Amino acid sequence: MGCSAGIKQVLKKVPKNLSFSRSVLTWFDKHGRKHLPWQQDRSSYRVWISEIMLQQTQVATVIPYFEAFMARFPQLYDLADAPLDDVLARWSGLGYYARARNLHKAAQTIRDQHDGIFPENLADVLALPGIGRSTAGAILSLALNQHHAILDGNVKRVLARVFAIDGWPGKSSVAELLWHHTERLTPKKRVADFNQAMMDLGAGVCTRSRPRCEVCPLQQNCAALAEQRQTDYPGKKPKKIIPVRETQMLLLSNANNDVLLQRRSPTGIWGGLLSLPEVPVGNDVSQWCENHLGFAVKEQNRWPVMRHTFSHFHLDISPVLIVQANAAGNMTGNNVHTMSVMEGPEWVWYKGCADVGGLPAPVVRLLAKMKGTPV
Repeated sequence: MGCSAGIKQVLKKVPKNLSFSRSVLTWFDKHGRKHLPWQQDRSSYRVWISEIMLQQTQVATVIPYFEAFMARFPQLYDLADAPLDDVLARWSGLGYYARARNLHKAAQTIRDQHDGIFPENLADVLALPGIGRSTAGAILSLALNQHHAILDGNVKRVLARVFAIDGWPGKSSVAELLWHHTERLTPKKRVADFNQAMMDLGAGVCTRSRPRCEVCPLQQNCAALAEQRQTDYPGKKPKKIIPVRETQMLLLSNANNDVLLQRRSPTGIWGGLLSLPEVPVGNDVSQWCENHLGFAVKEQNRWPVMRHTFSHFHLDISPVLIVQANAAGNMTGNNVHTMSVMEGPEWVWYKGCADVGGLPAPVVRLLAKMKGTPV
């Protein structure tokens, strides 16, 4: 592989006697994580599910979700044949729901195009929805010990510090440097252990703040430590102003204390999930209910604004508690039958005990407040 001028400059910092992989593997044998749930009964399917869950989510958070997910979908066909609502329900609370939708689509692709067997070819894995270069390498190396490098957030941090690589890893030139290092350092043997070790080092030793350099196996060769600039690497993402959006969410109950939920569009934020009906800020709630739902509003009670933060914007939610006076309709058009529960593709009267699939985190909190139960 050819080196850019930047790569050549960084390579000059690498000691000639460095045995990077040997140091990492020796540390892993004593201190690495070897008893995570997806490391038991290891298979491409189990590793795949864990890797998708671990994207932007910590191990401690993922473990109970992984175990519950495996209990419901122990084999790939179980996932592929399940309704999407069932998949979203088991994902509820993990966030970034596009991951769950992509898992479901990928499982169906594997079922239909690969006879239900997770592909073992890198190109075929990369063609699956929701799987990028690092995730594909992780699945094939951890499950099958194939020789593929990885570059998740933990590995980026370790390499950026060892080689004092300036700049935000999201920048293509910085990513090029990091990929070059991880590819040349990944050994031919014990690939699974090495990749797991690199992730463990980043997660438990080379942490974002207060790295434990005194116990790091790479301390003798770490440029950032030599400069006492560990927290300067990797470079921070350029700051930008996060916009704020506003909406009104309706907590609308009928005489049976059922709460009205609406199916969201398959794409976009909370795609495919059931959520509370939303009314644009500035619109009159009573008039909107009569025009869109056929409800005459009896009572309204506004709760304090709740802020929910996504990766790229803040959402300020104004919850409006409503008790309807009367209603008509028969689940056609925009009308909802008040006595119908859990029927219709777009609208659902939610009793609070039935399984309706995934619910957005702020909706779960609002429903719990409405019912007077802790989340």
